[in-house]
Amino acid sequence: MTRSITGLLEGKVAFVTGAGRGIGAAAARLFAREGARVLLAARTEAQLKTVTEDIRADGGVADYVVCDLADPDSLRAAVDRVVELHGRLDVALNNAATGVPPGPMDQTTEADFDHNYAVNLKAPWLAMIAEVAAIRATAGTGAIVHTSSVGSLMANPELTAYGAMKSGVNSLTASAAATYGPEGIRINAVAPGTTRTEMLLDWDKASPGVIERLNAGTPLGRVAEPEEVAEAAAWLLSDRASYVTGVILRVDGGMLA
Repeated sequence: MTRSITGLLEGKVAFVTGAGRGIGAAAARLFAREGARVLLAARTEAQLKTVTEDIRADGGVADYVVCDLADPDSLRAAVDRVVELHGRLDVALNNAATGVPPGPMDQTTEADFDHNYAVNLKAPWLAMIAEVAAIRATAGTGAIVHTSSVGSLMANPELTAYGAMKSGVNSLTASAAATYGPEGIRINAVAPGTTRTEMLLDWDKASPGVIERLNAGTPLGRVAEPEEVAEAAAWLLSDRASYVTGVILRVDGGMLA
């Protein structure tokens, strides 16, 4: 494998949720290129297997575990698996998310709202608690990044439940940064703007023209590729961001400038 000159995550053990596709898959590949040993977690084994095999074919170290983020026992077992495999945990990206059918707030069903809560807010909290415990017990210090959204930082009338849960992630990030900073565990979040993921493409199918509309309000005038968000997460997790904690880093092409 041709390693990156920077080696941002050289020697670190990384855990990535939602790693079967989109930003999570891009992050898993990037973290491995940057020198990390990576455990990928998601619900769909076929996707996980593909990404893991790609990383290994490129000379990286990767394994996967099937994990349902809506199931607390499954999530805790996935974090435990990292320590079983590598004896430690240094960094984690809590990235997995679920969408909600776009539409007015009063048309969001209670079931959709509850599912959004379970995956987009409760799961990052559960994962972070398990990750902090693993870092404490092994590496001692480390870093965690959550994937938030620019939709958490403004009115989000078409995706109200999603935006609300991501706002909760921002609050968790700030509180955790204050709580765990004295131990040397940094907690940050990335807030992607319009990013070329399956979730965005599904939204555009349900609301034709939404990508064009979002791009029109973005100074850079285009969608982000998942790799661009992964780069920001990798930096936040690296020792080069050693004095950065409690930050919600917008990766949004200037949308909220």
